This record gives sequence, C-alpha cells and structure tokens, in this order.
Amino acid sequence: MSSVWDDLDLLLESPSSLTVNSTARGTIKEKPGFNAGEDAAALRKAIEGIGTTEKTLIDILTQRSNAQRQLICKAYQDATGRTLCDALEGDTHGHFEDILVALITPPAKFDCQEFIQAIKGAGTTESILIELFASRSNHQIKAMCDAYLAETGRALIHDLKSEVSGDFEKTLLILAEGKRDESTNVDVAKAKEDAKIMYEAGEKNWGTEESKFIDILCHRSVPQLRQTLVEYKSLSGKTLQESIEREMSGRLEEILVAIVKCVKSVPAYLAERLYKSMKGASTTESTLTRIIVSRSEVDLQDIKAEYKKLFGTSLYSNIESDTSGDFRQTLLKICGEDGK
Repeated sequence: MSSVWDDLDLLLESPSSLTVNSTARGTIKEKPGFNAGEDAAALRKAIEGIGTTEKTLIDILTQRSNAQRQLICKAYQDATGRTLCDALEGDTHGHFEDILVALITPPAKFDCQEFIQAIKGAGTTESILIELFASRSNHQIKAMCDAYLAETGRALIHDLKSEVSGDFEKTLLILAEGKRDESTNVDVAKAKEDAKIMYEAGEKNWGTEESKFIDILCHRSVPQLRQTLVEYKSLSGKTLQESIEREMSGRLEEILVAIVKCVKSVPAYLAERLYKSMKGASTTESTLTRIIVSRSEVDLQDIKAEYKKLFGTSLYSNIESDTSGDFRQTLLKICGEDGK
C-alpha cells in the first residue's frame, strides 16, 4: 500500500479535492424535474403508513442533492408541522436512522456534528479530528466553524483547545483556522528551501524540530507542497511521509502523515479510511456513513477509483459484504456500482 503513497511521478499535474473549486466528482447529482412537495408527500406516506416503507425513504433521499433535500425538509415541515429529522428518528433505528439523518443534514452542519461527536464524552476521538481537518478545504473548515458557532454559541477553536494538547494541538489549531494558502503559483526555489528546512529539522538532525514540519505542512498551498514533496525526495532519497513515520510518533505523526496524504490525494486518503473501517473483526459504520455521505457530491467517484487501485476490489462489493439490511442498501445506492 505504501508504494501508492511513494509514487510522486504524476503528482504535480493531478487535480486536488482540497482546492476551493474542486470539480464535482460526486455520485449524487441534482434530480431533474424535482418537486419538493411530491417528495415530501411520498416520504410522509412511507413514514406514516402501517409499517415504514424503507425503500421509498432510500430511493428519494439517495437520489436527490443535499440542496434538494433541504427543500424537501421544508415542504415536509410545512405539510406536517413536524421536522423530517424528528419523523425519521421516530420511525427508523440504528445505523439506518443515522445515515438518513446524515443525508438530510446540510454538509457544514454534518461536519460540525461529527466534530461535536469526536470531542464529546470521556475521550476525544482523535482519528475523526484528523480526518476532518486534514481532508477539508479552507471553505469547508470555515463553514464547519460557522455551523459550530451557530449550534453552540462558542468558537470551535476555543473548544478544540480544551480537548487536545502539545504539537498535535498546535497542528489542529492552525488547520482549524482554515487559512492554508490558496495560490496556484508554485515557487520551485521556495519548495527546495522548505524541503531542506524539513530535512535538516528531521533526518539530518539529532532530535526532530517538529515545529518546522508543522509550519510548512499547515500553511503552504497544495501545489506548493506537492512540489516540496518532489524536492524532498530528490534531496533525501526518502519520501517526506517515510521521514515523518521514522522521526515522529503518536498523534502528531498521524496528523502530519494524513496532511501529506491529502496533499497527494484526498480521495486515496479517504479510500484508505473506508478500507480500514471495514477491515478486521468489526465494521466502523460511523466512518462509512461520514465519508460516503460527506463526499457523495464532492469526489466519491474518485474515491471509488482510488479504492479499486489501492485494494484491487470495488468499494461497492466490500460494502455489500461488510454491511447489512437497509443501512447497506442506502450506502450502495449512494455509492453506485462501478462504471455508473
């Protein structure tokens, strides 16, 4: 698997999901001839009839864009005096309920709720924080922070500070500002200089100066960092990822590796997260729901392609064998079979 991350040959030309106007490579598109009132009435019938008609819920909610689902939510509330979210929570259960509620939640609010879930309770779920802040664009991070302020009345950065510490905290807080440089210009001399700074702060140094890595990896633009990765390899003979894995440990290593992976390819990074969520004794349904729903209108087609490349099997068939019931049907409908 590491060989995929080592290959830098096509890196400089490939598109990035981290850039602001990344082309929509989602599996869900707006439905032509959409009628919110009709959809709301069909959902109401499916929910209020004797026995919920799950197929109707799945067909409607997975085949409309998020913006269209917001209009359905409004039409449903206008017609029934009850939110669609309350209706679904009262009528469905478990992972199926979770994924339907995720589908009708605006993307920034969904990210915000995942963040709240990650910092809630006794232990913080650092892996979710890493995924959220490493894979989202400035625009998505700012929207998540706005949603958090609206939901809690507090600044996300303020609450994040109380949950994490050390260099891991420092890294997350810089990412949470959503201020990564967005310039598309590449300064090759600067890339060589940054590569040298990191090489001398790590591989060449007795004891690693983590702050140099954090500063460069959290602030530079994606095209600039891609050039830096190429320069680093030609300078040190190793990839930056290999150096980070050798020189660092714990949560800091995890987040810096995640940033490097996302600079190379957000879809490949998320494909790997999906694979790990299904591998082993038990499946992490919350990770499947978060990634499949949040990327369904962004780059899920690319995630499927990277999944096939990395693991030699299709995401669709792995979901099919690792999940069950209406939850599985919903995931498969969003994912779409290969070639569709």
